[in-house]
Amino acid sequence: MTRVLVLNSGSSSVRYRLFDGSEVVAKGHVERIGEAGGAAADHREALQGVMDELDLTGLAAVGHRVVHGGERFTAATVITDEVAAAVEELIPLAPLHNPGALTGIRVARKLLPDVPQVAVFDTAFHATIPPEGVLWAVDRELAARWGLRRYGFHGTSHAYVSRETARVLGRPVAETNVITLHLGNGASAAAVRGGRSVATSMGMSPLPGLVMGTRSGDVDPSVLFHLHRVAGLSLDEIEESLTRRGGLQGLAGVNDMRQVLEHRAAGDADAALAFEVYVRRIREYVGSYLAVLGRVDAITFTAGVGENAPEVRAAALAGLEPLGIAVDGARNDRGERVVSPDGSPIAVCVIPTEEELEIAEQTRRATGLAS
Repeated sequence: MTRVLVLNSGSSSVRYRLFDGSEVVAKGHVERIGEAGGAAADHREALQGVMDELDLTGLAAVGHRVVHGGERFTAATVITDEVAAAVEELIPLAPLHNPGALTGIRVARKLLPDVPQVAVFDTAFHATIPPEGVLWAVDRELAARWGLRRYGFHGTSHAYVSRETARVLGRPVAETNVITLHLGNGASAAAVRGGRSVATSMGMSPLPGLVMGTRSGDVDPSVLFHLHRVAGLSLDEIEESLTRRGGLQGLAGVNDMRQVLEHRAAGDADAALAFEVYVRRIREYVGSYLAVLGRVDAITFTAGVGENAPEVRAAALAGLEPLGIAVDGARNDRGERVVSPDGSPIAVCVIPTEEELEIAEQTRRATGLAS
């Protein structure tokens, strides 16, 4: 089989998986790059260490996770100098994520100059959302000039999980409509019709939509004006508050759903309210996407919270039985693949996401290694 190395390069970390076909033959991560006491002085040293450690015999390609592809990149793309330059130009849309990915790309291309390398974009899966689903009612000249529109994220996860849901249901992907709920420290929802995204909760950035670990999700835009004009906060302070001190952290004082559930069980009122805000927001998006899709075959939970928190799954869909949505308590507690009762009009599924495998598969397709 052809081997593919998947790299997820952050500002101070590199996570990697080496695939032989669909089998993971090596994986790991290097953290605190460039920090005192860290494992490597810079990304070049970190990646050189990774490649020295791995058996790269038969390596056919390298796939890089890139968060933001803007409007230009709507599919996985073989990296050239021009593509790398375009990723750099997109940094203003993803200032926390694209710089790390770009560094990983540049270093890996130097270390493996004869191996094809591919950028796989989180935003690409959502390029099929129709114009009415990506445009906001703002000044169109401003929107066109500054790229103000919905892009969406977690695309590799939503793509993989929606296909796997169809497989679990025994239906062709092209005939299956799914609402996918990627619930991790970052969280997003998507409406997928026949394998194509038609709506998603994140926007120009990964900030809006569902409640997350430290990100606020949806807020009234006038909150920003109020905090600036009345409270006197700078734009940087507002961004810091909404992205790092919002979400579960802002409501409950902890950003991990496991801790929220523990505190809630112990009678913590703030944790209990945070939980209710969290699941209500999910329920609101499920209702919205039922309307967008018209016919829904399944609602699928994935990622750390979605896969491992039966309390969240049950509460998020509670009260939706008249719409054909129900959760079987015993199946849900066991974490079965299908946790809805037999015969439910809309299946409720739990599908572990495999974003790195999806990146590897898209890398193979982009380089002609797979059909």
